[in-house]
Amino acid sequence: MSMETNVDELKQKHADLENRLSAETQRPNPDQSIITQIKREKLKLKDTLASLENA
Repeated sequence: MSMETNVDELKQKHADLENRLSAETQRPNPDQSIITQIKREKLKLKDTLASLENA
């Protein structure tokens, strides 16, 4: 797998997490533990993307 493909996949996963986060926050009673988990996953992906793009 090329690095470009890997970066594209990670960007897609990040966008998917953003969609999940948006859906959760718009629910009548959003679950804060789910929101926290999604935010942590997004940050990990963002850090990974930054390190790959700077390599």
